[in-house]
Amino acid sequence: MMSTLARLENSVPAENLSAAAAVPLLDRDHSILAFNWRVFDMACRAEVPLLERLRYLCIVSSNLDEFFEVRAEPHLAAAKVQDQQGLYTQASFERLSQSIHELVERQYALYNDELMPAFEKQGIRVVAHGDRNAAQRRWVKQYFETEVKPLLIPVGLDPSHPFPQVANKSLNFIVRLGGHDAFGRTNDIAIVKVPRALARLIPMPAKLCGKRRLFVSISSVVRAHLDELFPGRLVTQFSQFRVTRHSDLAVDEEDVRNLRTALRQGLQHRHYGQAVRLEVSAGCSDYLADFLLREFDLPEGALYRVHGPVNLVRLNQLVDLVDEPRLRFSPYHAAHAAQLTPGQSVFEQLKRGDVLIHQPYESFDGVLDFLREAVNDPQVLAIKQTIYRTGANSVLMELLREAVRRGKEVTVVLELKARFDEEVNINWAEQLESIGVQVLYGVVGLKTHAKMMLVTRREERGLRRYAHLSTGNYNPATARFYTDLSHLTADTALTADVEHVFVHLAGQSKLARLHALWVAPFQLHRRLIEKIEALGAGAAAGRPARLVAKMNALTDESIIRALIRAGQQGVKIDLIVRGACMLPAQLPGQTSNIRVRSILGRFLEHARVFYFRDGDQEDLYLSSADWMNRNMLRRIELAWPVTDPVLRQRIVDECLVAGLHDVQGAWELQASGRYERVRPAHGRSGPGAQEALMVRYARAAGR
Repeated sequence: MMSTLARLENSVPAENLSAAAAVPLLDRDHSILAFNWRVFDMACRAEVPLLERLRYLCIVSSNLDEFFEVRAEPHLAAAKVQDQQGLYTQASFERLSQSIHELVERQYALYNDELMPAFEKQGIRVVAHGDRNAAQRRWVKQYFETEVKPLLIPVGLDPSHPFPQVANKSLNFIVRLGGHDAFGRTNDIAIVKVPRALARLIPMPAKLCGKRRLFVSISSVVRAHLDELFPGRLVTQFSQFRVTRHSDLAVDEEDVRNLRTALRQGLQHRHYGQAVRLEVSAGCSDYLADFLLREFDLPEGALYRVHGPVNLVRLNQLVDLVDEPRLRFSPYHAAHAAQLTPGQSVFEQLKRGDVLIHQPYESFDGVLDFLREAVNDPQVLAIKQTIYRTGANSVLMELLREAVRRGKEVTVVLELKARFDEEVNINWAEQLESIGVQVLYGVVGLKTHAKMMLVTRREERGLRRYAHLSTGNYNPATARFYTDLSHLTADTALTADVEHVFVHLAGQSKLARLHALWVAPFQLHRRLIEKIEALGAGAAAGRPARLVAKMNALTDESIIRALIRAGQQGVKIDLIVRGACMLPAQLPGQTSNIRVRSILGRFLEHARVFYFRDGDQEDLYLSSADWMNRNMLRRIELAWPVTDPVLRQRIVDECLVAGLHDVQGAWELQASGRYERVRPAHGRSGPGAQEALMVRYARAAGR
C-alpha cells in the first residue's frame, strides 16, 4: 500500500509552524452553496445525457429547498449564529442571498434556453397554453373541468375569509380581481390552492401529439382557466407562487413521555412553519408580490421571481415519464458481491475471512442475502439492527418481520428523527412493535446514525456473532446510486464491540471498554484528533506522514484546526469532501500541505474512509460519520478498522487513489476559497473514477 500511495505524494516541503487558530475558516453556508454550483455544472455538461441533465437540475432545486428549510432563518437580512463561527453580518447575508439568486437565475436560463429546446429537438415538449392548437385546448379544458376544477376552492379574501393556510412548497395562485363580488364589494385578492394530489405534469393523448410526446403542466392548466373560477369578476393580475417554510422538527426529548407520539404531532405542523422564501412568476406584479411578502412577513431579499414553474423539483416527473434509453445514462447492473459465492452459506464464508461489498458497483443483495440466511437459519437466535433511512417499501424490513414470525429475538434501534424520514420511520416502528419486535429509539438527545447489524448464532462451540457494518443506510433503493462500503465480519473483537454498543443503546448503561470500534459521542472525536496529532508529531520527528480521508462534509472546527496543525508540521493531507468544507486549502505558509477535492458523477459519493500512515504504520478506518460537529457530539456514530491487508488495499485503490486521480468529475478547492474543475492533462484524458470502477466490476462479472 505504501508503494501505491507513494506516487500521490506532492513535493511541498514541510512548513514552518504557525498558529493554526489564526487561519480563518471558510463559511459553511457559502460552502454548501458552492457544492450546489458544482451539481449545477453537471446539468450544464453537453456530454451528460439530456434526461440526466434535467435530473441534476432538479437535484439542485431539491438541495436549495432543503437549505432553506433547515439552514435559512426567517429573515435573511438579520444576523444569526452559525455553529461555532460567530455572528453573520448583514453584509455576509446579502452576499449569500445574492449568490442564491444568481444560481436560481442560471437554473431557469439553462431550463429555458438549453434543456427545453434540446427536448423539443427530440420530439419532447411541455406545451404552454399559448402554443396549443384548438384540439389541444379543448382536451385541456375537458381535463380541467373533470379532473382539476372539482378539487379547487378559490378563496376571496375579506375579514371573514382570511388568508388561507398555505403548505410548505405547495403550488398556489394569487389573483387580483376587478369588478364587484356577489355582495357588491370590491375585495380584489383571491387565493387558489392546487392540491398535491394533482399530477404536476400531464401527458397529452397520443392522437393530439402526432409523432411527438407532449405534456402540459398543472400550473398552465389552472392558469388558462382562472377566469372560470371567478364568474362575474375580471381577472386583472395573477401569479403562481410557492412558499418555503422552516421545517426542521424541534422536540424537547427531555420533556416528552413518548418520543414517537410527540414527533407524530410535530409532523402535523411541519408544513406550516415560519416562511423563509417566496417564489413567484417572473411577471408577477409588484402589487401582488408586495402583498405576499407582507402576508408571509418576509423581506424583499426572500422574493424569487422565476421564469418558469415555481417548483423545478417536480420536473423529475418528466424524467420518469419519458422512456427513452438514449437520453439516459447507459444501464448499469450491479455485479454480485465478488467475495460471496452464490449458493454457499454466508456464515461459512465469513468464518474464512471478512467480506467487503462496494456499492453500487456490487449489489446490495449481498447484504440482503446475509440477513435472509439469518432469518431462515434455525440456529440463529437473535438479530439486532439500527435503522436510519430504509424507505417506505423495504425488503429488509419485511425480512425482520419474517424473523419474528420464525421465533427469533429481533431488536431494532430505529431513529425517529432522521430528517424528512420521520413519518416513514414512525410507521415502521408501529408495524414492528405490533408483531413483537423490540423497537428502541436510541438515546435521548442523540440521533442514532450508526449502521450496524448483529446476528447471534448457536454453533458447536457455543454462540457466535456475525456483523454487518456500513458507511451507508439500509436502503435497497439508494444503494443503487450511492457509493458506500458494506463490511461483513465474524471477527470476535469487532462483533463483541458491536454487541456492547447495542447493549448500551438498549439499557443506556455505561458503554463497555471497546477493542476496535470508535463510537461517537464518546471517543470518536477524541480518537480522530489524537490520530491526526500523532501524524503531526511523526512528521515533526522526520517520519513520512500521510493522511487521506474521504467524507461528505468537513465542518468540525476542532478537527479542522488539528488538520491545519498537522499540515504545518509536514503531514501530507488529501481530503476528498463531496459537499461542505470549511477548511481553507493551499494557503501559502498556512495550509499548503493540504489539498481538498470534491468528486461528482453519476453516483452520489457517500462512503467515509480515513487512511493514516505514520512511517511504516498504516491504519484505515471506515465510518458512518462525516467530520461535522453534530456527528461527533450529537449522534451515535461508528468508525471501525479494516485490518485485512487485501481488503485495505482494495479500499485504498478504489476509494482513495481513484478519487485523487479522477479528472472527469473532480473539483479542487483553491487558496481563493473557490473550487475549480480539474482538467485532464493534454493527451491524458480517461474515464472518471466511477466509470473506471463500473468497467472493472463489469469485467470481473464477465459482462
